[in-house]
Amino acid sequence: MDVREYVNSEYSKHLDTEGLRKNYLIETIFSDDEVTMTYSHVDRMIAGGIKPVNKTLEIKVGKEIGTEFFLERREMGLINIGEAGVITVDGTAYEVNHADALYIGKGSKDLRFASKDPAKPAKFYYNSCPAHMAYPTKLVPLKDAVHVEMGSLEESNKRVINKYFEASILDTCALSMGMTHLEEGSCWNTMPVHTHERRMEVYFYFDLPDDRVVFHLMGKPDEIRTIVVRNEQAVISPAWSIHAGAGVGNYTFIWGMTGENKTYSDQDWIAMKDLR
Repeated sequence: MDVREYVNSEYSKHLDTEGLRKNYLIETIFSDDEVTMTYSHVDRMIAGGIKPVNKTLEIKVGKEIGTEFFLERREMGLINIGEAGVITVDGTAYEVNHADALYIGKGSKDLRFASKDPAKPAKFYYNSCPAHMAYPTKLVPLKDAVHVEMGSLEESNKRVINKYFEASILDTCALSMGMTHLEEGSCWNTMPVHTHERRMEVYFYFDLPDDRVVFHLMGKPDEIRTIVVRNEQAVISPAWSIHAGAGVGNYTFIWGMTGENKTYSDQDWIAMKDLR
């Protein structure tokens, strides 16, 4: 497990490129037949990837979590960016196909992750955060997500936002997750930028060819910094930071949030004239 300590905005603005990457960038999400795990002290969010190839995988817990099993005091959400897979929760099997999501509630104990075809493995990207209520595990196929079209080609940000964990679909304690796909010809994932002091967020970027990157913007609005992100890498975004990015071509990203509320519209928009 990779543990990331909390970094405040005043200290963060003095970090160099390597310092920013060390504190905020998660470089390796997927590794064959492994569960990767990055534990952020920011709202105790955990992000990682599960890629079963030749065996069924389980999540082991250690001293960092301090509980008997992973979801004893947590909930989690997963979105499959690979091929067809099966997630078994306390004996109940869920077929999770490409671009489908699964919410797993607090108290779920026996978690097993497998691919239907080792030659075409599943790739489960997940977020997990503390929970004080137990809600039912639920499969959310892409077709059942809330789809919101935003932006325009003229502004280079035409995109579809797919909200998987949203109040009209299911109950969660604190976790929100979704997936945004940028149309061909668009590169900005959001602009103008915003913050939400009530929630932190993790961005996971994928569908990027090897010769393309995303320039992820973070920091206070008047102290913006850049992190270069490659395919299947993620960025931790504290509540005080903006979070936006532009790619060398279009891409897809998964966003996950936790904090005081689950209100998507609870954002503090930053005027373009105030960016520096």
